[in-house]
Amino acid sequence: MAAPGAEDLPGGAMLGSGQMGEAPATPCCSESDDERKNCKEKSDINIAALVEKEQVNECTDNGDLSSYVSAFIEKEVGNDLKSLKKLDKLIEQMTESKMQLEGQVLTISSEIPKRIQSALKNAEESKQFLNQFLEQETHLFSSINSHLLTAQPWMEDLGAMINQIEELERHLAYLKWISQIEELSDKIQQYLMTNNVPEAASTLVSMAELDIRLQESSCTHLLSFTRATVKFWHKILKDKLTSDFEEILAQLHWPFLTPPQAQTVGLSRPAGAPEVYGNLETLFCQLLKLQTSDELITEPKQLPEKYSLPASPSVILPVQIMLTPLQKRFRYHFRGNRQTNVISKPEWYLAQVLMWIGNHTEFLDEKIQPMLDKVGSSVNARLEFSRGLVMLVLEKLAADIPCLLYDDNLFCHLVDEVLLFERELHSVHSYPGTFANCMHILSEETCFQRWLTVERKFALQKMDSMLSSEAAWISQYKDITDVDDMKVPDCAETFMTLLLVITDRYKNLPTASRKLQFLELQKDLVDDFRIRLTQVMKEETRASLGFRYCAILNAVNYISTVLADWADNVFFLQLQQAALEVFAENNTVSKLQLGQLASMESSVFDDMINLLERLKHDMLTRQVDHVFREVKDAAKLYRKERWLSLPSQSAQAVMSLSSSACPFLLTLRDRLLQLEQQLCFSLFKIFWQMLVEKLDIYIYQEIILANHFNEGGAAQLQFDMTRNLFPLFSRYCKRPENYFKHVKEACIVLNLNIGSALLLKDVLLTASGQPPASAALNEIGIYKLAQQDVEILLNLRTNWPNTA
Repeated sequence: MAAPGAEDLPGGAMLGSGQMGEAPATPCCSESDDERKNCKEKSDINIAALVEKEQVNECTDNGDLSSYVSAFIEKEVGNDLKSLKKLDKLIEQMTESKMQLEGQVLTISSEIPKRIQSALKNAEESKQFLNQFLEQETHLFSSINSHLLTAQPWMEDLGAMINQIEELERHLAYLKWISQIEELSDKIQQYLMTNNVPEAASTLVSMAELDIRLQESSCTHLLSFTRATVKFWHKILKDKLTSDFEEILAQLHWPFLTPPQAQTVGLSRPAGAPEVYGNLETLFCQLLKLQTSDELITEPKQLPEKYSLPASPSVILPVQIMLTPLQKRFRYHFRGNRQTNVISKPEWYLAQVLMWIGNHTEFLDEKIQPMLDKVGSSVNARLEFSRGLVMLVLEKLAADIPCLLYDDNLFCHLVDEVLLFERELHSVHSYPGTFANCMHILSEETCFQRWLTVERKFALQKMDSMLSSEAAWISQYKDITDVDDMKVPDCAETFMTLLLVITDRYKNLPTASRKLQFLELQKDLVDDFRIRLTQVMKEETRASLGFRYCAILNAVNYISTVLADWADNVFFLQLQQAALEVFAENNTVSKLQLGQLASMESSVFDDMINLLERLKHDMLTRQVDHVFREVKDAAKLYRKERWLSLPSQSAQAVMSLSSSACPFLLTLRDRLLQLEQQLCFSLFKIFWQMLVEKLDIYIYQEIILANHFNEGGAAQLQFDMTRNLFPLFSRYCKRPENYFKHVKEACIVLNLNIGSALLLKDVLLTASGQPPASAALNEIGIYKLAQQDVEILLNLRTNWPNTA
């Protein structure tokens, strides 16, 4: 059925063909659930009807209606005439379907205009509501503006009043602060008038805390007033307490200028010793209360920033007072034109400071530390005392170093003494490495670079002297076999001791970057020493078996071994981690090298170890070649032995060594004994194994493969090898024949009895390259030689039967 015309739509609106199956727009007013459900069902029916109608129209438009009908009848009736009885039923079904479709179309045609009208009505109502809201908004906006204009003078007056109130509150708070400070000041005055110093000190602590709370305030005059008040009372209390404290210390004969064993304080104590120590504790604790105010008003002495000293609080006030007489003595003796102030004698003031620390340690630990523990302080009395004295040393060093920076001997002496001072300070007196110490002064850029330069200079001089010494290539422990396993020449041991001393000198430097610079110096020295060894070695090349050449080889091996051991040391592992961070920041190495360093596959000494190992291998190769040439020359007669015409074993009463083998076996024995004595165990092991490898190939290729053998010749060869050559190496390993695999297996093949040899030959011919051939070879003890080699050896035999 056709859709309704345009005149059926209100307002003459046209409904496009694309809109026929679409659901209507949701109206502004809400619908009930039943209405929504009915609408959805009707929409589904509408879609189904339209689809079916569209299919029929499509068939009609294409002129295929008759084809469609024919196909439908063919499907329902077919060729069976009895099926014609179904026509009435089909006509009824089709008629009923037609009526249903017409009803659905009529329903949809009547429903759509109503829904459109409802939607338009809702839209109109929404538009009216919106206009009303806009009118209300305009009216409200004008009312608000009018109210704001009316209230503006009130707001200005109210703002001015609020500002006045805030200003008054600030003035009131300001006056309260002044009142509070004056109140505390009055209390301190009253306490002092009644000689109640402890309460006065406690009140001063409260005033100092107020000062700290005011640090962020912008009231500069209030800050100045508070600080001046704190300073005024602090000076009065400090002067009074200091005077009393010094008087008590004088009764105890402070400071102690002699060692504890020689001190007579304990023997000649005053009659009221408990009372003296009680007063000492009281005054100490009262002075300790002034620490907060003292830090506020006293600017701590600081060395220039170039020394990069770690941040640290001031020495506590009572310890400062205890240090005062020692500071006066130090400045009196070690400054100015005093005879004790000699720039070339830094050990004088360094030893004096160490002695003072040692003299007072017992008193500080037994008398002063309990006082600090009693008030809950975490300060260590002995370390505070040491820190105050060390600062004197740092000031002295900072003043003296520029004066002797370019005198190598004086500067080197100063560094040596400072390092000894630091070692004793840390080891004996437990001075922490995190505190300011002399290494910070030596780490200053100018001083540090000079230190590196001097260290390099004196190390090179030491290397020159050790290499030119008459005992340079002699081991110090040559007569002690248990100690002399490495056969280390004196120059190599002295050099590694030098490197070890350098490590001890710089290991306490405060920063990793400085330590890495020293590590580079050590690596440069190792490389320089390697070059020097190479130069001496080249001079000895013609005597590669000589004593000096072997000593050089032992030296190279020793240095390489020690560096490999150092690579696993915790200190150098920490340096490796520091170097890894520096390399990662600067991108100075590849990602592969970074990964190797991070995974500990390589070490900081790998480059040096690789160069030393290469030199060691070259020197060993030269020695092996030298001995091998000598053995070859001595074996010329043995090569020309008439193996074809030697008598059989049964024809000889006793087998004996071939006379032509004696020269080369004697030469070999002598060289092995000589090098065993001159080379260390690890080097000699490498040497004889390299030599055996060359000998094995030489005898196999130049003697065995170059000749033919009768039964007697094969037996003689086997006797010479197994009973004479192999035993030369039996003192170095349990089974020397395993190192002569070619020779050993060749002797087996040449000495097979006739039957076994014929059978083996047949197997090799019939099973070329097959597993049975390998099995047959393994069965007779052949594992190294290939099948082709065995066939060649079989062909070298001359004792085949005529039938063969």
